[in-house]
Amino acid sequence: MRILGVDFGDARIGIAVSDPTGFLAGGIGTFKVTGIKNAVDIVCEKAFENNAEHIIIGLPKNMNGTEGDRAVRTRKFASLVQEKSGISTELCDERRTTILAAGYMSETGTFGKKRKAAIDTLSAQIILQTYLDRKKNS
Repeated sequence: MRILGVDFGDARIGIAVSDPTGFLAGGIGTFKVTGIKNAVDIVCEKAFENNAEHIIIGLPKNMNGTEGDRAVRTRKFASLVQEKSGISTELCDERRTTILAAGYMSETGTFGKKRKAAIDTLSAQIILQTYLDRKKNS
C-alpha cells in the first residue's frame, strides 16, 4: 500500500510517497501553491498518480503541544483533501520536522535556492517516514 506524506504550507507544499511495502519514504517534490484549493488539487493529483491509499499530513503544533491558527488551517486542508479524493487522511505531529530537514541540509552543504526548493520535500519525507516507522514498530 502506498502512502502519501504532505508538508502543507501557504506558499509551498512538500510531498513524499512510500514504497509499495510501506517501509521507506521518498520525496516527490515541492510545489508552489496559490491557496488552499490549489493545494488540495495538487495533493489529490499526486495521490492518484501514485496510487496512494492513505494520506499523512503534518500537523503543526506548538512546542507545548497546543494548536494554533496553522493547525486549524491544516485540519481544514486535510478534510478538503479527504472529501475531494475519497482517500483517508491522517494528521501526524510535525513538530521539529523543518528543523531536522534544515539540519540534514546543512550537513550536506545544501544552501540558498537549492535549500529553499528542497526543504519542504524533505520535511514531507520526514513526516511520512516517522509515520511509517511508528506503524512498523507498533
